[in-house]
Amino acid sequence: MNRMPHWLRLLPAAAIVLATSSVSAEVKTLSEEVIPYKGDALPARTEPLLEIGSDLLGTGPLDPGFELPTGAVWQPALWVFGQYRTGVGIFKNGDAPEVQEWANRLDLFANLQLSGTERVLFGLSPLRDGGRFSGYHRRPEDREGFDNQFSGEITALFFEGEIGELFPDADPFDTGGLDIGFTVGRQQLLFQEGLLINDTVDAVAVTRDTLIARDISVDTRLTALFGWGNIHRSDNARDDKAKLVGLFSETDFRASTVALDALWVTEGEDGDNGTDGLFLGAAATQRFGKLNTAFRVAQSVALDDTSEAVDTGTVFLAELSGDPMGNDDVMYVNAAWAVDRFTSAARDPIAGGPLGPVGILFASPGLGDYGTALSNRADDVVAAAAGYQMFFNQERTQLVAELGTRIATDPDQRDAAAIGLRFQQALGSRFVLQLDGFVSREEARDLGYGARTELLVRF
Repeated sequence: MNRMPHWLRLLPAAAIVLATSSVSAEVKTLSEEVIPYKGDALPARTEPLLEIGSDLLGTGPLDPGFELPTGAVWQPALWVFGQYRTGVGIFKNGDAPEVQEWANRLDLFANLQLSGTERVLFGLSPLRDGGRFSGYHRRPEDREGFDNQFSGEITALFFEGEIGELFPDADPFDTGGLDIGFTVGRQQLLFQEGLLINDTVDAVAVTRDTLIARDISVDTRLTALFGWGNIHRSDNARDDKAKLVGLFSETDFRASTVALDALWVTEGEDGDNGTDGLFLGAAATQRFGKLNTAFRVAQSVALDDTSEAVDTGTVFLAELSGDPMGNDDVMYVNAAWAVDRFTSAARDPIAGGPLGPVGILFASPGLGDYGTALSNRADDVVAAAAGYQMFFNQERTQLVAELGTRIATDPDQRDAAAIGLRFQQALGSRFVLQLDGFVSREEARDLGYGARTELLVRF
């Protein structure tokens, strides 16, 4: 039997090499010619208050920037933007006295964009001090008049980036696993839709993204975080001694996105008794046919004595929404069950309680003394809301109608129910008019009511 010469066996490999070389030789560099966008579907750009460098969401030639010694290319641009909210409202809930007010809030931001992944963000909210807002108020416990709550407190100041982009020469082929993001400074933390934590904290965090388990998950993100300042506990009060350690994960499976989170808050050996706590959260978000669903569970554990800042309890939250009419309208049903007294790891003074995600009747408006139609505290209660959101005028107009209830599971608590409406209208490209109103009734208490008008300006 004749055998093929060894050199003939190399012919297929040689042919592949030659073909690859031929194709590679035809590859050209990207053209330097500027080709403008030719479509007509691109909406007009709304410019921010100030732009230095490249336009925010602009089109046109890219700024060549400059190269750092690490190999990274930075294209600095400064964008100053913000929003102003002003609202007039009247609020009375239960046996509490009626409150009338005109409240104002101004949020200003300066974003120094260095590259697609690196930036510095600076923020101020000069018209509020914690949970108090500048404006004109009529409160039963205070004299009527103007409140000046001007504050120079910094609400955001952080740098974020990615190691692989800062040091591209260390991994030129992007195979070394340097896709590690990080952030340091004062920043908003929002996990488990605000159940677990909803606060602005001085913190440093490191994130490892794009972790893939073949045939199991599409992508996994892991974040480790340490917070050392500006921490507000579940009673919305600032705790200057508190420190926060957290580990957060989010995994995309083919049919669901699963999040598992853990937090530990402590004051250390010099802190007061009853303030250390452990906080755990889990969530699954997915679609069943045309139905959007999210299921969450959060647990708080008081490691010492219980207090207003930390207690032991569990809260379950289920959210379902869909478009039964086959258009842009949305029908939703949300429900929560709080076993014992659940407390969050940290909550901003204007965030209210952890049951805000249940519905607009539970959510804090974040402006003035106008409260919630139904309490958003998670203590021995079943809370539910059902609503319908309608869109009109090419989605520039929307109307939400919602019915909500709180059913106490503790004999010391009271049942309550409310109905509310929200109307929003976009005016031009920078203004939004919003009208809110509700009527509520809590067991063994007077009728509650509220109405407010708000104008939001983005610039």
